[in-house]
Amino acid sequence: MADNPETKTRPAGLGPEEREMVLDTLAGVRRALLSRETALALDREGRFPEDLVRRLTGPEIGAHLVFLPEEHGGMGGGAADACAVARSLSEGCLGVATAVFALLLGVEPLLAAGTPGQKERWLRPTAEGRLLWGYAVTEPEAGSNLAALKCSALPVVDTDGAIAGYRLTGAKQFISNAGVADVYTVLAVAPEGPSFFIVEAASPGLAAGKPEDKHGIRASATAALHFGNVFVPVENLVGGAPGQGLKQANQVFGHTRLMVAAMALGAADALAAIVLPYAMSRVQFGAPLARKQGYTHKLILPHIVRAAAAEALVFETAARLDAGENNLDTETSMAKYFASETADRFAGDAVQALGGYGYMRGYGVEKIRRDAKILCIYEGTSEIQQNIIAMYRWKTAWKTKGGFYENKAGDLRAIHQDAPSTGAAAAALALAATGRAFLFAHRHGLTRKQAVMFALAD
Repeated sequence: MADNPETKTRPAGLGPEEREMVLDTLAGVRRALLSRETALALDREGRFPEDLVRRLTGPEIGAHLVFLPEEHGGMGGGAADACAVARSLSEGCLGVATAVFALLLGVEPLLAAGTPGQKERWLRPTAEGRLLWGYAVTEPEAGSNLAALKCSALPVVDTDGAIAGYRLTGAKQFISNAGVADVYTVLAVAPEGPSFFIVEAASPGLAAGKPEDKHGIRASATAALHFGNVFVPVENLVGGAPGQGLKQANQVFGHTRLMVAAMALGAADALAAIVLPYAMSRVQFGAPLARKQGYTHKLILPHIVRAAAAEALVFETAARLDAGENNLDTETSMAKYFASETADRFAGDAVQALGGYGYMRGYGVEKIRRDAKILCIYEGTSEIQQNIIAMYRWKTAWKTKGGFYENKAGDLRAIHQDAPSTGAAAAALALAATGRAFLFAHRHGLTRKQAVMFALAD
C-alpha cells in the first residue's frame, strides 16, 4: 500500500509536491532512525526513546509541523496531510507515533479554542521544537465518559476579588508522554463546568507516576499524573472562559479520531510489507503460499481489501474536512472504528499467516499485533464509536424518513448504470436496507437495545 494516496485537490493544506517532500523525508527518517530492528529493541526494552521523539519534533526534521498553522511557525497542513504523516510514522512504530500524536492531542484544544495570545505564546515554541506536549483527560474513574470527571479546578482570587488562577487537584490516568512532556493540556472541573488548562510540567505539586508496563506501544511513555493543589494562572485557561471543556474536547475528537484511523492505516502498511513477501517466498507442498487460496483468501486478501476501503474512507473524510465541511463527527467515528478494527484483525491473521515465525518477536507481526490493539481503545473505544455511529445515523434516518440512505442508494444506482462491474448495485441494496432497518428499529422500540444498535452501526 502506498505512502501517499491520491486525493482530490483541496482548498486547505499542502500542495501535492510539498506533501510528497514531507513523506519522502519521513520515509528516510524511518529507514535511518526507526528500522524494524530499532523498533523491536524499543519494544523489548519497554523504553521511551525521548531523544528520537524530540529529534522527530525538533527543527531538523519537524514531523509535527504539518499539524501547526503557518502563522505560528508550522506548515499549515490540512487534515489529509496530517493523516498522511500519522500514517507514515505509524508504519515505522505505533509506539513512537503515539508520542508524536500526543503532541498533536496536547495542542488541539489550543488550535480549536485558544485565544490569540495563548496561541502565540505556546504554538511558536512548539513549532521550534522546544515543547513536547501531553493531553491529560482520562481519569481512573472516567475514560470515555467525560461527564464523570473528578479532577477539580478551584478559583483563586486576588486582593481585588478577581480570579487570578485555579488550583488543580486530582489524578489523571494512562496519559501519553506523562513524565517526559514539558507542558500538558488538562481537563478539570471548574465551578462553571469542565475546562481545559495549560499546565507546565515543572509546576509545584504536579507529579508523574511510575511508567506503565504495557501490552503494546511499549516505546511510548504512559503514566498517571497527580495534581496536588497545582496553581495555574488564569491566562492558562484555554479560551479564556471556564465551562467550555466538553465542547472543546468534542471539537478535538473530530480531528484526532481521524488521526487514529490514519495510524491504523500505517499499521496495515507495516503488516502488508511483512506478510506479502513472506507469502510469495514461502514454499509449502511444492508452491508458494501466495498461490494457495485457502491461505490467501482467509488470511491476507480480506484484510488488504478492508485496508483499501479504510484508506478511501479516511482520506475522503479528510478531504471533506479540508473543503470546510462541518458536523462530520459521525464520519470521523466511522473512520476510526473501521480502520482500527481492520488493523487489529489484520494483525491477528498476520501472526497466523506466518505460522510459527509469526509467533516469534523477530519477524515483527507479533509486536504490531500487540501495538494495534490500542487503536481500538484510545480516543474512544470501538464500542463508543459504535454507539456514536448508531445514535446519529438512527436520528438522521428517522428525521429524513429514510431519505438519507435512499438518496445515497440512488447515487450508487446511477453509478451502476455507467459502470456495472463496480458492485454499486449491491452497495445500493445494502444502503437502502440499512435505512429501512433503522426505521424498523425505531418503530418497534429496538433502538433501546444496545446490541441491535451496535449491529446497525456495523
